[in-house]
Amino acid sequence: MAEKKNILTYEGLKKLEDELQNLKVVRRKEVADKIREAREQGDLSENAEYDAAKDEQRDIEARIEEIEKILKNAEVIDEDEVDLGKINVGCTVRLMDYEFDEEVEYKIVGSTEANSLRNMISNESAVGAALIGKKVGNKVKVETPAGIMQYKVLAIEKSN
Repeated sequence: MAEKKNILTYEGLKKLEDELQNLKVVRRKEVADKIREAREQGDLSENAEYDAAKDEQRDIEARIEEIEKILKNAEVIDEDEVDLGKINVGCTVRLMDYEFDEEVEYKIVGSTEANSLRNMISNESAVGAALIGKKVGNKVKVETPAGIMQYKVLAIEKSN
């Protein structure tokens, strides 16, 4: 079975590449130094610093592996070529949220980049999936864990 493609914007790709570089070059060295210092303290069986450093090393290696896997299967969306006639990954949408009677703005991104605190929603989330393909003026009903949400698409724009 083919592995799932990880849809990324250029911004998301750059962020992951920078994190990977930092983990491999900076963090690995820092943890190796911590392990070396802890070893120099003698008995490793009761050395909390050694155990903590080894745990940190394991976490870093796991994150490196995770990022490499994401990047290996990455499909980068060129936000300059996004069709603004309909909602797709890489665009920003302005919606009227009928429940709260307010305008909201979301950037549609791949699941790897999703961050609700920054209004970046995944194309695979309930709201994101319901919005994909919709046009300005369309009304959208979405069943979410919080209940049924209703939106009207006000604008589709290029992401900044």
